[in-house]
Amino acid sequence: MAMVPPQTSPRAKQRRGEGQWALGYREPLNPNERSKKDDNPLNVRARIENIYAHGGFDSIDPADLRGRFRWYGLYTQRKPGIDGGRTATLEPEELDDEFFMMRVRSDGGALTTQQLKVLGEISQTYARDTADITDRQNIQYHWIQVEDVPTIWQKLEAVGLTTMEACGDSPRVILGSPVAGISENEIINGQPAIDTILERYIGDPRFSNLPRKFKTAISGLQDVAHEIHDIAFVGVNHPEHGPGFDLWVGGGLSTNPMLGKRLGAWVPLDEVPDVWEAVISVFRDYGYRRLRHRARIKFLVADWGPEKFRQVVEDEYLKRKMIDGPAPEVLSQQLDHIGVNKQKDGLFYVGAAPVAGRVSGSILVEVAKIAERAGSQRVRFTPQQKIIVLDVPEAEVPTLKSDLAKLGLQVDPSPWRRGIMACTGIEFCKLAIVETKARANDLVTQLEANLKDIVDGVTAPITVHINGCPNSCARIQTADIGLKGQIVTDEQGNQVEGFQVHLGGGLGLDAGFGRKLRGHKVTANELPEYVERVVRNFVAQREEDERFAQWVGRAEEASLR
Repeated sequence: MAMVPPQTSPRAKQRRGEGQWALGYREPLNPNERSKKDDNPLNVRARIENIYAHGGFDSIDPADLRGRFRWYGLYTQRKPGIDGGRTATLEPEELDDEFFMMRVRSDGGALTTQQLKVLGEISQTYARDTADITDRQNIQYHWIQVEDVPTIWQKLEAVGLTTMEACGDSPRVILGSPVAGISENEIINGQPAIDTILERYIGDPRFSNLPRKFKTAISGLQDVAHEIHDIAFVGVNHPEHGPGFDLWVGGGLSTNPMLGKRLGAWVPLDEVPDVWEAVISVFRDYGYRRLRHRARIKFLVADWGPEKFRQVVEDEYLKRKMIDGPAPEVLSQQLDHIGVNKQKDGLFYVGAAPVAGRVSGSILVEVAKIAERAGSQRVRFTPQQKIIVLDVPEAEVPTLKSDLAKLGLQVDPSPWRRGIMACTGIEFCKLAIVETKARANDLVTQLEANLKDIVDGVTAPITVHINGCPNSCARIQTADIGLKGQIVTDEQGNQVEGFQVHLGGGLGLDAGFGRKLRGHKVTANELPEYVERVVRNFVAQREEDERFAQWVGRAEEASLR
């Protein structure tokens, strides 16, 4: 009788390691991880100062040029004349110009007028007068040469500014309320926590090799887009312990957008830095490093869930339990601090709107002078690419408004100027497919001319965010009208610049990602007409007190095309 072999159960498929250090996966798993293992990126500063600034662009090691330079706020900018259709087909060295974009840290958007003046002067001298206010509350230059970088650092550091870890797989610029400490409505001032984190951790080699970037927001007001950050501390009153912060983790946009998750923990002000250190340590040790597109903390939070994430933070890093706390009250309208607003000390802050953050070094110098003439020594950038002058006596407000308007900075802007945001775009960015900044300016100009008759029907700014590629630096998924740049086919069959449309995204009460219309694309030339048509449909069809996102959710598709 033949022997029958015993039945064996099929072997369970072993899941491939994700490159998590805490689980033993420490071998380099992609070129970025290998580069960071080969040399701590913070060490590149010495080579910039001692070698590259003397030898020029051609002396730069490629591993530094396209990798470690980012830890000091430096990216090569796009070579002029390369159209968007070639963005994804060319090698990095074919896209590289011999000039750099440079980002300067101004955490919480907080600057003195002296610092603002220096930022402007550096732009005038070394950056062809370029300067953009980003949605990270900082300044971004273009046309920087490596030969000038050490001198620029000296000038920045002389007034307490730095470019360190403004980019790279590191703790990026921290968003904070631009009216921290002066707002009549804030629950708690988060700026002291931001300052402590900067002092303790920025430039610390323990956190200079993260799986990817790490974005932080801390505010006693809900004015920093906390739902889309890697970590956020949101002001909230605890019924027993008083003012503190509600802890959120795992938000982010780009090609896989996710809203942050509440951990249900209340954090007092003096413990914010320790909790921040615990969360970033979890990301460093457990974050996914094998595949770069899954290396953000949002993927870890999505896989673990907020309960497990909180448990690991408490048990392995804090070594104690956090206090349970309530959720903050959700706002129905986003705060941008534009206009004239009273401070709790009786002075006023004045928020003004450039178009999509595009300013210049000359404008920054003039704003510093205007602020000082009005008796102020403090200015702020906002997460909406705007600028605020603090501490203005009431008698000086009219003159300040007039002086800002002469620079193109409007304190009483139209809804379209107030609600526009745009990323860098194809003018300078190597990832971009379409133009953004100039298009934003043209769009605002045309909407201001064509929609004068319905301004009264728009009770809140309708936000229009323009992005040059899918990465969502301008937060297209959380805008009323989000525009993702791509090459599209026009009616004549030509390949032209255009946009995929996202409608009805938002934060706060409307937290969620915009509705995409299947197959609907808009050419760049059609954009003003399209936006006008959608806005007019909204005003005509809206119910009493209905917000744009609510209307989009119920509107017929024909009204959105």
